[in-house]
Amino acid sequence: MAFLTVKDAAEYLGLSPHTLYVWRHRRQGPPSFRMGPRGRVMYRLETLDAWVREQEQADSRSNPALNPLNAGPQERSARFPSA
Repeated sequence: MAFLTVKDAAEYLGLSPHTLYVWRHRRQGPPSFRMGPRGRVMYRLETLDAWVREQEQADSRSNPALNPLNAGPQERSARFPSA
């Protein structure tokens, strides 16, 4: 099981360590945890990979099922009748 520090995780994801710290503070981004007596913030490599896959699936450009251009025509709402 591989563990990465904030610096290593940021490099792995192509982000700055500051971005990961901000995301952690806001409870966003990949899951992390504190390890050891000094409470260093750590990331599991497989968790980072899973988080990236989730991001890809949530992006309509990577997931054709979410792309609005692939959706069929929608009926107009009765609340807004056509003129």
